[in-house]
Amino acid sequence: MWPTVFDLAKLQERIKDIETQQGNEGFWSDRKRAVELSQELSDVIEEVDSVDSLKQKLAESEDFAALLLTTKSDTATKQELVDDLRELEEKVAKKEKELRFAGPHDKASAIVTIQAGAGGTDAQDWAAMLERMYLRCAENKGWKTKILDRSSGEEAGVKHSTFAVEGGCAYGILKNEHGVHRLVRLSPFNADNLRHTSFARVEILPKLLLKDAPAINSSDLKIDTYRASGAGGQHVNKTSSAVRIRHLPTGIVVQCQNERSQAQNKAQAMAVLQAKLQLMTEQQHVKELGELKGETKEAAWGNQIRSYVLHPYTMVKDHRSGREEQDVQGVLGGDLSAFLDVV
Repeated sequence: MWPTVFDLAKLQERIKDIETQQGNEGFWSDRKRAVELSQELSDVIEEVDSVDSLKQKLAESEDFAALLLTTKSDTATKQELVDDLRELEEKVAKKEKELRFAGPHDKASAIVTIQAGAGGTDAQDWAAMLERMYLRCAENKGWKTKILDRSSGEEAGVKHSTFAVEGGCAYGILKNEHGVHRLVRLSPFNADNLRHTSFARVEILPKLLLKDAPAINSSDLKIDTYRASGAGGQHVNKTSSAVRIRHLPTGIVVQCQNERSQAQNKAQAMAVLQAKLQLMTEQQHVKELGELKGETKEAAWGNQIRSYVLHPYTMVKDHRSGREEQDVQGVLGGDLSAFLDVV
């Protein structure tokens, strides 16, 4: 039997724990918490079934290997067995990669914020390109996305964009994208078509479950409402539905304007604030800042984690791992497979 990293006992223990809670009187009195636990139970059961299936196939793999050595079957039959083994190895590798996400929030959905940095209109256009890249990446993986807040640039692009990415392990997969991203190209906004360097900062936060969200004292909050800008329909633009929340002790500011009602925008903004505060608290207990979220650096020269070069040559280079990818358009189109597992 091949060695694996699958821990069925731990998963089965979690199933029993949730089922016990479901049997308690008053379980549904807190409906939101009950729904979260029920969804978690469904996910864990699915995980156990998946692991059981793979373990059964792994047990059969020894027979496959022995048959390859002893069979007198024709070449086509042997090739079929080789293909079966290769497919099994790929499935095992994928499952083991998923199970590497052992961080406290790695299996959570994600909240992505993109902020234009140094570079003027070019930087705002670059921020919009990154927004499209991550939305396409999410689409390719079958994740659902929802724009929470978006501020358009005066001439082109976006000043900042915040959106939720709903999907299993979305935070664990995307968290290493946190940092400053640099673009080098011939500027479409320069009359002389000169080479221009632009920067944008990407922030990745986990979308916390109710049980993980920190309590926030209402007296620590300054909440402002205002009219939403940009697209959104007459209701969004003509009423003070947008919400901006400042957490006074830390100075953290979050805002949301893309929901139709003020209450919905407030709830979304609070979710972002709670995620920021939770990571800040956890970072106080680790020696190396950046293990969870990474340092917040100015989106400018010398701070980039990755460079995207469109002129005078084409290449994407991750400065942490040294990995390079020549298909820049493929990367900008959402294919981040070369970089998402950067440690």
